[in-house]
Amino acid sequence: MAQRHDGPSIPEPSTDEQTARSERTLILLRHAKSDWAGDEADIDRPLNGRGRDQAPLAGRWLASSVAGIDLAVVSPANRAVTTWELVSAELGARPATRIDERAYAASAGQLLGVVRELPDDAVTVVLVCHNPGIESLIALLTGESVRMSTSALAVIAFEGDWSAAGLAPAVLRASGRAE
Repeated sequence: MAQRHDGPSIPEPSTDEQTARSERTLILLRHAKSDWAGDEADIDRPLNGRGRDQAPLAGRWLASSVAGIDLAVVSPANRAVTTWELVSAELGARPATRIDERAYAASAGQLLGVVRELPDDAVTVVLVCHNPGIESLIALLTGESVRMSTSALAVIAFEGDWSAAGLAPAVLRASGRAE
């Protein structure tokens, strides 16, 4: 996986009480490769074989690189839900998961609305969603252009409450696809 900054993993969150309250980590995960062979509605498309192989790799990367995940917010699309099931099966502890209709086929602005409504007690959150909204959200939050292929992850850090997301520049700490 492509990394930003020093070392092969994301730094563990600070234990300082002041920092722990204000530091947030948003992990954006694009769903794994889907199957276009059937005639299902877009929202019902399943993962293909490659997607079923890709998703656990993302889960293993998260398990080894992120200290803990408090919440996962997942698009209701079959491919996103299945991606998260395969990813979360690789984690030591499965975080609470919320299916959010707004994450399906969402623009950057709509996804930002989802992020701004996250609960303040969740410090690290995974958002499983789709392109082009996911790439646009990264650009909106960090000012960086990142290609999000299927099963790609982007780890974004910022200071403040979720409700303030996007009001100040965030930092892209890592991005890419686990291999």
